[in-house]
Amino acid sequence: MLDATRFFDILIACLLLVLLSPLFLIIGLVIKISSKGPVIFQQRRVGKNDIDFTLYKFRTMYVDTGHKSSITIGNKDSRVTRAGYFLRKYKMDELPQLYNVLKNDMSIVGPRPELRKYVTLYTAEQKEILLLKPGITDYASIHFRHESELLATQKDPEAFYIKEILPLKIQLNKQYAFKRDLRVYFVIIFNTLLSVFK
Repeated sequence: MLDATRFFDILIACLLLVLLSPLFLIIGLVIKISSKGPVIFQQRRVGKNDIDFTLYKFRTMYVDTGHKSSITIGNKDSRVTRAGYFLRKYKMDELPQLYNVLKNDMSIVGPRPELRKYVTLYTAEQKEILLLKPGITDYASIHFRHESELLATQKDPEAFYIKEILPLKIQLNKQYAFKRDLRVYFVIIFNTLLSVFK
């Protein structure tokens, strides 16, 4: 039997994919015209029950940059295309994850899925969040709306992310685990939309 959250995940994903299909085409054309490479960026992330899945995004970076860090830093990052900065600013690069929602890899609301290299750093207690289905947005996404700008101020962005940001993200996601219901689901969606335009 389909639970209420899954019902709304499917409903919202289908509606947005239909309504935003012209925008998807425009974004795809801009990406193709502005830089070489595929329109869609695919990356392995860790999902529910510690199982890897393929996450989809609109590509916002140049291909073959030779930079191995997965952390991007504000408007100083030379790997990010001009179109990519705009897409990231308004979180439009995340829109292809609606397909992940339809595939049941993700929910609209849930902890943002991390790379395996970060999940291996979790303590046993922190790994409890892997019992949840990852999402497109969550408390942490709202709280760290300007994460890349914050990282840009650090001497070692990767170390700062691991030591300071990641533990707080996990803490916020654990709060969501204890408060999950439809009211919280829609509050997070509403607050996410507000935060995008701040």
